[in-house]
Amino acid sequence: MSSDHNMVRPKYLNKIEDIEGLSSDQQGQLAKVTEKYRFRSNDYYLSLIDWSDPGDPIRRIIVPDLCELREWGSLDPSDEQGITVLPGVEHKYSSTVVLLVVNVCGGICRYCFRKRVFIKDHSEVLSDLPAAVEYINQHKEITNVLMTGGDPLVLATSKLEKIVDAVGPIEHVKIIRWGTKMPSFNPYRIVNDPQLLKLVGKCLDYGKQLYVMTHFNHVNEMTDIAIASVKVLRNGGAVLCNQTPIIRGVNDNPQAMIDLFRKLSFAGVSPYYVFQCRPSSGNSGYAVPIEEGYRVFEQAKANVSGLAKRARFTMSHESGKVEIVGMTAEHIYMKYHRAKDDKKSGSFLIFKRNPDAYWLDDYGRPIESCSLDSLSESFSLK
Repeated sequence: MSSDHNMVRPKYLNKIEDIEGLSSDQQGQLAKVTEKYRFRSNDYYLSLIDWSDPGDPIRRIIVPDLCELREWGSLDPSDEQGITVLPGVEHKYSSTVVLLVVNVCGGICRYCFRKRVFIKDHSEVLSDLPAAVEYINQHKEITNVLMTGGDPLVLATSKLEKIVDAVGPIEHVKIIRWGTKMPSFNPYRIVNDPQLLKLVGKCLDYGKQLYVMTHFNHVNEMTDIAIASVKVLRNGGAVLCNQTPIIRGVNDNPQAMIDLFRKLSFAGVSPYYVFQCRPSSGNSGYAVPIEEGYRVFEQAKANVSGLAKRARFTMSHESGKVEIVGMTAEHIYMKYHRAKDDKKSGSFLIFKRNPDAYWLDDYGRPIESCSLDSLSESFSLK
């Protein structure tokens, strides 16, 4: 790794007029958007944009768009409030607890499903770490702790370490996860911080496996320095997996998804989830109908190696993580990859197709459903 990495410290930008690639007229128009939904990026990430291309994928991800002003969706489409057990602590699936450790990201993706945490005076961030640790201690079924937000790698490593030190001694916790887009937004945060690498090792010393859930949406984010940051984390002992929504104008065509899956696998990052874009407020211009997204996803998977096709196409519905598994001329097939109610996990659902559906609720009642228990009975499994 070249020494000049240490010379780079991206400058963060919070005002639309700071985006040099936009004309003053464009800045003025988009100010209406940023009055409602905040803007944040840095000069490194903005440098990835080809400003001569109005449809540039990085521009779509980070630069505000007037489409965000359309009325659509809600601020909490998956009802995270309903699974919040303490401020900043969510417990939806029995084995996993989610800690919202910060309400800041390296950049604010325009399709973000947690816009509410960036809205002024709206705080859902972890405020009492000892209480969170006590809750985890009392729930022996919890094996995974996911640190997200916001982006945990926005925090100083010393603050991140305090959380790791609080969770690390809990014996029944076996996995610590960091959900982060920092390898995309600011990979220098990783390559220039040897203390972060030590913290990765500390997680392992506690007997926990650290999983870093990266958030690469498009292959153009996978620059040499971004891949170098991935290598740092991998060399430190972290396991890396990637998740991305299907986003209109970013990765909503098979070739874009093929390129992303391939480069992720080449860099040693497993494609993990491809999400249906949640019906969050302001997201109508970024969402792709489920059935169109499924076709893109399957065409992409058909053209990559097995190592690059481990992703699952899912939606994080209020009732659980629903995987889209198949489609015929008349029907679409789904199953609960993981249900909020453990008894429903693995249940199979068949719906009449609806090309205009963006979310599970758009399909109405399934024409047929089958639980794992009923399958066991029908096949006399023991």
